[in-house]
Amino acid sequence: MASEASLEELQTEASCPICLGYLTDAVTTECGHNLCRSCIYQHWKDLQDVFPCPVCLHHCLDKKLKGNPQLCNMADIVMQLPDTRSKRRPLCEKHSEVLDLFCEEDLELLCPQCRVSSNHQDHCLRPIDQAATRHRSKLKNYIKLLREQVEDAEMGCEVQVSKSIKLRWEMGNWKRELYHEFEELKHFLGKEQGILQVRLHTQEKIMAEKLVKNKSQISAHIGTLKSLLSEIRETCTQADLDLLRGIRSINSRYTDIKPPAVFSYELKTENYHPPPHYFGLQKMISTFQVDLTLDSQTSHPNLVISADGKSVKCEMKNSSHLPLQPATFYAVVWSYERFGSGRHFWQVEVRGTGEWSLGVCRESFTTKGFVSVCPSNGCWQVGQSTNEWQSAQVKRVGVFLDYELGEVSFYNLNSRSCLCNFTENFRETLVPFFSIESSSKSLTITLVREE
Repeated sequence: MASEASLEELQTEASCPICLGYLTDAVTTECGHNLCRSCIYQHWKDLQDVFPCPVCLHHCLDKKLKGNPQLCNMADIVMQLPDTRSKRRPLCEKHSEVLDLFCEEDLELLCPQCRVSSNHQDHCLRPIDQAATRHRSKLKNYIKLLREQVEDAEMGCEVQVSKSIKLRWEMGNWKRELYHEFEELKHFLGKEQGILQVRLHTQEKIMAEKLVKNKSQISAHIGTLKSLLSEIRETCTQADLDLLRGIRSINSRYTDIKPPAVFSYELKTENYHPPPHYFGLQKMISTFQVDLTLDSQTSHPNLVISADGKSVKCEMKNSSHLPLQPATFYAVVWSYERFGSGRHFWQVEVRGTGEWSLGVCRESFTTKGFVSVCPSNGCWQVGQSTNEWQSAQVKRVGVFLDYELGEVSFYNLNSRSCLCNFTENFRETLVPFFSIESSSKSLTITLVREE
């Protein structure tokens, strides 16, 4: 029995762990395991970079293998001995026979008796070596597909890392912008506080001086009253003749007594208006502000343009040959400036009563005559009428045009709030325009520039 066990061990050592046959052209891996040269190269086919040992999965670099001629000679000798390895092969648990077949339908190892059973009669059965070769090739295809999936996942991971870096960069910029805006806000508040404190100090000083002066006047009046009172008491004790001699002077002085005016004051409350959205609008104005000039050549005959081209008002004229102008504009004038790119901001003051509108339109819109004023026709505007604001108020409106972004926004600069905004895909040069209703004789539109 000992000799049989030793023979089986010798035969096992002389066998390839891949094909289970005796070693042919034996080679040794870095980790010390012996295999057939053809088997190991077939096992590593289509693999790159990493070549695992079939026995221990040790990573062999560059397919480094060493020939083992002594082991080859031993395998040739062992091949001449009786083969006892079949006794050590796995046996079927049901029939206790060697497992030498593989069912491709159920993916199970079978023995000869399992083959003839009703469970596998119509199934595709292969010898173990053929089935192993087939499934080894299939697994290698899995390796190729899995490698592609790994590459895709790694690429996706790189994209996510890139997005994360970009996000951190954007967040850093945002933090820096917020820091600068808050610093600007602190500077503004400090400056505003100083101005208000100077005003309050001046107001306090003026009131204190007036109070001191008024107090002095009251003190002098009290002295006059006490002096007259003392004199009257003394006169009352005099003889009749003496009393009557001085009565005219006393009566005159008594009648002429007038109390000093009492100083009254009302503390003037000082207010301040912080910039909107931490100076976002103010920054927009200072960065993109443009200086527009009204084009008198395009103005309606009822409009009077100032010599500097910065203001317009309406003046009715008797003319039967008025040029065609867009409907609901009433009387309109365009600016000299045209915009086909970039960002631009301009400010307008509206004084008086009446109806008005302003905005931007496509350059082709200026020649269309009577057409509806709406975004679909290439015109974007904002306006108000008499009953929406008082004549004593000065309405300040800001217009911001972002040509590339396709946005026109209108701002109420009195309250520092957004009135409305429009979005469009601009493909044509845009022209600022200003319109006054014909009967609005007391209304003036003026272009202003905030420094």
